[in-house]
Amino acid sequence: MHGLHGLRGLRGRIGALGPVGLVLAGGISVQFGGAVAVTVMPRVGPVGIVALRLFFAALVLCVVCRPKVRGHSRADWGTVVAFGVAMAGMNGLFYQSLDRIPMGPAVTLEVLGPLALSVIASRRAVNVIWAALALGGVFLLGGGGGLDGLDPVGIAYALGAGAMWAAYIVFSARTGRRFPQADGLALAMVVAAVLFLPLGIVDAGSKLVQPGTVALGAAVAVMSSVLPYTLELLALRRLPAHTFAILMSLEPAIASIAGFLVLSQALSAAEALAIALVIAASMGAVRTQVGRGKAKAADTGAKPGGEPGGEPGAGSAAG
Repeated sequence: MHGLHGLRGLRGRIGALGPVGLVLAGGISVQFGGAVAVTVMPRVGPVGIVALRLFFAALVLCVVCRPKVRGHSRADWGTVVAFGVAMAGMNGLFYQSLDRIPMGPAVTLEVLGPLALSVIASRRAVNVIWAALALGGVFLLGGGGGLDGLDPVGIAYALGAGAMWAAYIVFSARTGRRFPQADGLALAMVVAAVLFLPLGIVDAGSKLVQPGTVALGAAVAVMSSVLPYTLELLALRRLPAHTFAILMSLEPAIASIAGFLVLSQALSAAEALAIALVIAASMGAVRTQVGRGKAKAADTGAKPGGEPGGEPGAGSAAG
């Protein structure tokens, strides 16, 4: 009997941490994809690479998911369109920032959007502490707040991308509740691609169809859109929005590692300390959430590690 309880406990832990693993895997994929995209930007510019990324992502998702376009309400379509606009804005603004400032500071500034959402959406005081710790790491990663040497337009674009990232979290959660599997994601990606493809054609022209550029654009689409967005959409069905948002504080650390490995950008001692801070904050948030889930399971008699249930999840916390 003791062994049986231990096995159930192990399954509960795996189930509880499963969504966290999805978020981390998505973060690794998107940041390494972003580093690859930086190498493509000299060919087609920031607008061109976003157009390629969204086009190929929409194509792959539609082929794989074959989303149904009938049987959805007007509210469903409104959610998908808003989700697509958020994705288009987040990508477009972020790559405009990458065209003006380095990858590390750009991601550092962008992640302020999800961190702000975590504080606003949280219903527990302890999550404010974790968010504050992560925010300190974010500023330290950006040079202790010393961003004076960066292009102010690039900073503005990165902050705008962060705001759109917060909107993405909100509408991703709502889309996940309204559509089965990744159908809503595929439809939203089509919306984003339709918005950006004309801009890419005007800006980059025939450069978009050069074989090497097309291949790299497809790779970026899979790494930076298809894989991470699918993983995050699945995770948001089982994670509260504020926990997901605090986990996003790991993005500057992952971006710095990707920048070092792909773009030969070295890490300073301050950046290493910042990585430790954001990891501590993220793990603290996860432990808090898992502990609360176990307490709820004990009170209700439910199995630990399942969906949040009465927890203010991604949908209710987001709006």
